[in-house]
Amino acid sequence: MNDVQTVVKVGIADLNAIMAPDLIRTAGLGSCVGVVMYDQTNQIAGLSHILLPDSSLAKQENINKYKYADTAIPLLLEKMLELGARKSAVKAKIAGGAQMFQFSSNTDIMRIGPRNSDAVIEMLKKLRIPVIASDIGGNSGRTIEFDPTTSKLKIRKVNKAEIYI
Repeated sequence: MNDVQTVVKVGIADLNAIMAPDLIRTAGLGSCVGVVMYDQTNQIAGLSHILLPDSSLAKQENINKYKYADTAIPLLLEKMLELGARKSAVKAKIAGGAQMFQFSSNTDIMRIGPRNSDAVIEMLKKLRIPVIASDIGGNSGRTIEFDPTTSKLKIRKVNKAEIYI
């Protein structure tokens, strides 16, 4: 048995999948949303750091599919299935989607955090992946780390105690 535990880091507009005993982490979640999907029985997990809600808003042809909720989440699921996850067993936990800045105008375009959260929840619903727990909104940045052995998501916010969901 492999006793070495590696922490796989996921950058902004990136995704990756792991198997236990490894951990997976992303930092710098402000208005971005961290989507953790996991198969508890097979101890396989994936993490996507979603930057924007919808790829249809992109102006260029060649887009980074890991950047958008509508394209990254299906790709993350594919990656997990390749590792041996069962789709019927996959669940999700999400964190982030903060409103980092206050704007005088109340236009929807400036509400990136809430729009990201809504898009992530909608895509998970479309794929029939239940959201087991979430920590979204507010105005604090977050770092998250998931352990597929325990299925716990550790959330660290600036100047606040760590929580587990």
